[in-house]
Amino acid sequence: MPMSVVEGLSPAVVWKRFYEICQIPRPSKSEERIRLYLRNFGGQNNFAMKEDKVGNIVILIPPKPGFENAPTVVLQSHIDMVCEKNKESNHDFLQDPLKLIREGEWIKADGTTLGADNGIGVAAALAIANDDSFNHGQLELLFTVDEETGLTGVNNLQRSFINGRLLLNLDTEEDGAFYVGCSGGIDSVGRFNIEYDKLQDGYMPYNIFVAGLKGGHSGVNIADGRANSIKLLGILLNRMKECNPQYSEILGGSKRNAIPREAEAKLFLNPDIESNFREIINEVSIEMSLQFRAADEGIKISFEKNNNGIVAKPKVFSNSFSSKIINTILAMPHGVISMSSSIPDLVETSTNLATIVMERDKLIIGTSQRSSVESAKKNIAEMVKAIFDLGQAEVITSDGYPGWQPDIDSDLLKLSKSVFQKLFIKSPEIKAVHAGLECGILADKYPGIQMVSFGPTIEGAHSPDEKVKIVDVDKFYRLLKSILEELAIKNQ
Repeated sequence: MPMSVVEGLSPAVVWKRFYEICQIPRPSKSEERIRLYLRNFGGQNNFAMKEDKVGNIVILIPPKPGFENAPTVVLQSHIDMVCEKNKESNHDFLQDPLKLIREGEWIKADGTTLGADNGIGVAAALAIANDDSFNHGQLELLFTVDEETGLTGVNNLQRSFINGRLLLNLDTEEDGAFYVGCSGGIDSVGRFNIEYDKLQDGYMPYNIFVAGLKGGHSGVNIADGRANSIKLLGILLNRMKECNPQYSEILGGSKRNAIPREAEAKLFLNPDIESNFREIINEVSIEMSLQFRAADEGIKISFEKNNNGIVAKPKVFSNSFSSKIINTILAMPHGVISMSSSIPDLVETSTNLATIVMERDKLIIGTSQRSSVESAKKNIAEMVKAIFDLGQAEVITSDGYPGWQPDIDSDLLKLSKSVFQKLFIKSPEIKAVHAGLECGILADKYPGIQMVSFGPTIEGAHSPDEKVKIVDVDKFYRLLKSILEELAIKNQ
């Protein structure tokens, strides 16, 4: 892909680095090549650096002359990305570079996630390292691994890995806002032993596919009222019980931290009642289109005969097992559980019905719970566990991660607000986010560390609709430089 798609954009050095990053496959847990890129960057620039056993990297940027006594500042971002693509895309996230597209005032990718979450943060940190246009003290560029699928990198940070006690997290997605708090999270998974039965004589194979949904981030977008493809499929399959279908597969979603956009079922059905089946699908399609016409207008439900699905002895679920799974899907909560009583419009607690996969003779349902209140996080996880228990599933609950409690009076936040005001002649918004920023874990590991998080406008993160606003990248980078310079001057 030619670099022309980002030519002429400002700041050029940030877009150049972002373009380079987009050429490097970097799925969560497969960050070897982007880590090599960072090592090469450090070596080519003669920067000291270190790497820990899980793959986190720190690149040390020396202070500008005269600012050796300024406090060390950490610039933190994660190097992995969520890998989501449209059904028709043949993109291989382990091999292929991303194909960038410029659409008006936005940069996006062709049919896939863009990885601006958190590639723009990584690009900005690298740009800072070579930028001689401003003054700063000692900088530690902290790049963490596997943020999106387990926070593995930040969870394994050792206390001695960074020295700075002022940290700028470059991983939020709203221009004009400083984030000073985030929710904690926990994953709850139910593993069901599949119960099989004999296929009824005369039954033929069919496929049902739910698609066209927006999906999105299971924290940031959870209050947008978007549809959940697994819930829609569950509603549909429940309506079809009277037709006595037999299922061989039920699948949906792909990431624990993304609202599922697609779901499907492979089934066998008496062809004599195919028309009845289609009537039910049409009814549900109309109902769902009306219900989600404002929040998720693209819902599509397809039903077709599977001419490649006939095998000698197909394995199908027993009726009782199918009912158990459908009932679990129907009963499982999804969406906002409660709103914050202290911060306007902030979701306090939510849960996401995220995935259904099949592994050998197991059907596995994955969910994730978030809350800025630790007890509420535990309580909603217990609710999800109770539903799995009723379905006789083996329940696995992760250790989870802590939230980040806001410190509205921190000196770093006060300075950042002042710099923003001078740059843009208006006050920034001070917010908390209903998502699992690494700051929660950093605050737990480094007591007393001062942090703020900010970034440019990114929409549709964790979905193929992800895009970053061009002009806001320039504002983000100017703000970052100005904060670093002010910290160096005021604390010299």
